Amino acid sequence: MTARQTEKLLVVVVIMSLLNLTDSFQSLNSFAVNSTSHLDITQMAVLRKTAEICRDIAASEGRNFSLNIDNSLSADAVQRACSSGNASSSLLFQNSIGLMQRFNAIVDFDFQQSEEHHFYSETFLKGREVITAGVAVVKSSIRRGNLDSARRALGQVFHTLQDFYSHSNWIELGNNAPYNVLIRPDQPLKNLAEPNTSTCRNCTGENCNDNLLPDLLQQGLLTSGYFNSTSSAKPSGKCSHGGSFDQTSKQDPVGGISKDAVGSSHGFLHHKAAEMAVDATLELLEDIRIVAGNRIFLRLMGVFQSPVLCFVIDTTGTMGIDIFFAKMVVNSIIDSKRGTLQEPSLYILVPFNDPAFGPAIVTTNADEFKDSMNKLTASGGGDIPEMSLSGLQLALTAAPPSSEIFVFTDAPAKDSQLKNTIIGLIESTKSVVTFMLTDVTARRRRRRSSHGVFRRALTQSDAQLYQDLAQASGGQTIEVTKVTVFQAVQNPGRPDNFTFTVDGLLKNIIVYITGASSLTFSLNSSQGLTQSSSQSSGPLFSLITVGNLRRLKLNTENQTGLWQISVGSNNPYSVKVIGQSPLDFIFYFVEEREGVHGNNIKEGRILAGGNVSALVFLTDSNTVRVTEVILFDSSGPTEVKGSLKALGRGIYQADFTGIPGGVFVLRLKGEESSSTSRSTPNTFQRQSTLKITTSTIFITAKSSATSIEANSSVSVPFTVAITTNGVVNDSAAGTFTVRANNDRGYASTSPNTVTIEAGSGGTANGTVTLTVPANAASGTDVTLTIEAQDAAATDINYTVLRFSVIERVTDIASPVCQEVSISPICPSSSSLCASSQWEFIANFTDGISGTGIESISISQGNGTLNEIKMVGAGGESITRVTYSASCCFLNVELVAVDRVGNVGRCVGQVRQSTTAAPVTTTVTTAAPATTTVTTAAPATTTVTTAAPATTAVTTAAPVTTAVTTAAPVTTAVNTAAPATTVVATAAPATTAKATAAPATTAVATAAPATIAITTIAPVTTTVTTAASVTTAVSTAAPASTAVATAASVISAITTTILLHLVYF
Repeated sequence: MTARQTEKLLVVVVIMSLLNLTDSFQSLNSFAVNSTSHLDITQMAVLRKTAEICRDIAASEGRNFSLNIDNSLSADAVQRACSSGNASSSLLFQNSIGLMQRFNAIVDFDFQQSEEHHFYSETFLKGREVITAGVAVVKSSIRRGNLDSARRALGQVFHTLQDFYSHSNWIELGNNAPYNVLIRPDQPLKNLAEPNTSTCRNCTGENCNDNLLPDLLQQGLLTSGYFNSTSSAKPSGKCSHGGSFDQTSKQDPVGGISKDAVGSSHGFLHHKAAEMAVDATLELLEDIRIVAGNRIFLRLMGVFQSPVLCFVIDTTGTMGIDIFFAKMVVNSIIDSKRGTLQEPSLYILVPFNDPAFGPAIVTTNADEFKDSMNKLTASGGGDIPEMSLSGLQLALTAAPPSSEIFVFTDAPAKDSQLKNTIIGLIESTKSVVTFMLTDVTARRRRRRSSHGVFRRALTQSDAQLYQDLAQASGGQTIEVTKVTVFQAVQNPGRPDNFTFTVDGLLKNIIVYITGASSLTFSLNSSQGLTQSSSQSSGPLFSLITVGNLRRLKLNTENQTGLWQISVGSNNPYSVKVIGQSPLDFIFYFVEEREGVHGNNIKEGRILAGGNVSALVFLTDSNTVRVTEVILFDSSGPTEVKGSLKALGRGIYQADFTGIPGGVFVLRLKGEESSSTSRSTPNTFQRQSTLKITTSTIFITAKSSATSIEANSSVSVPFTVAITTNGVVNDSAAGTFTVRANNDRGYASTSPNTVTIEAGSGGTANGTVTLTVPANAASGTDVTLTIEAQDAAATDINYTVLRFSVIERVTDIASPVCQEVSISPICPSSSSLCASSQWEFIANFTDGISGTGIESISISQGNGTLNEIKMVGAGGESITRVTYSASCCFLNVELVAVDRVGNVGRCVGQVRQSTTAAPVTTTVTTAAPATTTVTTAAPATTTVTTAAPATTAVTTAAPVTTAVTTAAPVTTAVNTAAPATTVVATAAPATTAKATAAPATTAVATAAPATIAITTIAPVTTTVTTAASVTTAVSTAAPASTAVATAASVISAITTTILLHLVYF
């Protein structure tokens, strides 16, 4: 290996070691006063169900769980309780809840006129079909490990289910529990009002409290209001939804029965309907939990979801050494994080070559990931460019939102046409992409190495593509974030000063500065101390420089307040300040839409000159108050301050007007008062990693479906428009380039261009058709990105749609249970229950046409379960279960799940005898026992007990039990360790008594009378420093990638030392 190769490898290894790859962390209905929104209902239910599961797990493990479970829970409180009080950020938990909330809200816009999605117009059967299909997507996605796809589908199902209680008369009928038939498609819907049955009468003025017909209520008939925003037509005598947008409510019978808000037609029942919707959402979540299991369900909700470890790796011939060291570092990271709160919740590996890329390997098993990494080899790549962006596209759609993705390559992108698609996915998912590049500044011409493989060199223009993508995501070409305090990029470079705020909640602050070797800087603290780049160690920071990366580890103890970095360079550079803190935020842009449902999630880029609102969700919000939310463009610099209002529960809304064109970040400022010793609050500052780019192009797309069957197609109509000051310019004209890409490589058709003709109202339309192949597995998700770019290629916007591949739902029947026997009768005396057992035997079947039983588990009870497979008389498969338990536990509930996620239950209860058998107790005392303890200490201690050694219990029941020892028991403890050594042995608990109580009390064992317990000698651990270790590295890779030089050994040792510095 050449010195140049060794230097390149050392740079890569050191940079990877400096970065903690797994510490980083990484809707909306109208906010009517005193009303409960879909956002609130979803959050309440998710938090309550999550807390209930964590409580049950704690009880099973004998741990305390002190959280009071009600509708006032916060994500921070639940996260802390589920983590047993350990420090753990709730950011990913809130991110998962936020994703479900967003897709809950999307139903109001993508399916605004769909009656069945809202249970309008008595569409109860079709509404339940929407729920059934959505739940099938959730369960199949969970089975394939696509948890984000499951969250999106779950949010949409929530909306339809929750709407039932505000749009129907279920509450008015006096029901006090959810209508669980909505999530049980095998059960019939009963008491539905017939199409010709009148249901309502006119409201009395504005008062609609008694507009439901008395006969309807007396017969218990179910109805819902009709809704149409454009037509007043409805069947005679039928209720309307109501409200100013519902045209049917203006026709007799006028008024409505909506309970959407306190001000709705039946708003006096709004809170009861909202409470029922919460309970119904809880029932659905319990159904999902049974299918997923506790561990996967908690990951689905986002609890214990530590950051994802995602690598996209070039496997062409010249990457052999890089792959070797990537394996070393990844293995060290995984091993060091096992069993900790920072252990990754998901591992993703996407290899790419040319022309092949993928597949995306997604697993929760660390060993499977290591095995996949270890199987990577470097080969091929005859020409220089590779399919790096195709690999990155797969990673962006496979990883959860706000993930961190690392791309390793030494080659330019052959698929650079995907740049805008990648940026669209980055902006949509808010993920951070970090590129690990080698030979960036090399100027070597292409040549073959001695092993026949082209040596590649990334030119500055090649690397610029990767730098653009990294900066768009908030990453760098060599860096990754934790909590971002401040970030700025100067391109072109110029000397400048940057300020950031250090608060009391911010720990382990790191500053990363990238730039040319001539760059200089100085740092000034809030206390007036100064340290320059010429000092590698000083009062403010310790400095490590690797390549163009400078890493400053700050000393901020007792120095909260405003700090300043002064950078001197005329070349491009970047500055980034990160740290660890429980205080962080996520945000979504929303835009006001005309209609009944108010704000909508903004997809794509925000419009230049227009208005938009940001919903900001804060973690650890109990001790902080946001005072400013700013869109900040450092190139100007330009600041757009939002009009701020607090919505409660750590949620803020910032309204921005007249946003100028540019590239912004979202910056929060506020006050935190976590320290009781301070008389005044401390200020804080946080900043988004995502770059927010404006556009004058408006593009929107809608699909009538969110799931697609294999071997079928879906058509997606889209519209493109030109805007001025955020509004469609109806007199504009122009031609736009259209690109449609999907991450699965499925066949699709779309126009290459669309043209806005003069007089067309300023819009142009087109259609994308996506075809799913016959071999696509159910539960697969596919992401479609549609881009529109102006003729000058200076402006672009995009929209992103996500679909799930799903099999047609044919098995909707739950597994059926038939009791076989319960025996015997248990004694009623609590003193005898532990010595008695009972047994419950039942048969589970999924029928002839069912998909079959997949699992059976104990939902309630404390016993053991055994299963055997049988075939019934009709040829159906039968699973016979035998449940055995102590008579101290008299009830059992078993749950069976079939292969598509239908859940069946079976309940058993043993009878107790009405009278207890008489019991006579005789106590016989044997001779005292003597316990001698001999140790290596100078003195011998003898302990003699005068208490009886043996207790005999005789009962008058049919069986007489006598427990008697014939002789005293002598226990000898021989230790080679000092007398103070505490030794935990594997001996049975009943024979390991170190107490003044009798040594042989309650002994019922055939063990020898003399029990010798010998301790293991103390273990001596020898730690040898790296200096005294000779490291030999041997691999099966080609000779060109073998590491057999002293420099390589130094690299390996450096890796080990730095990993220990960072991870331990």
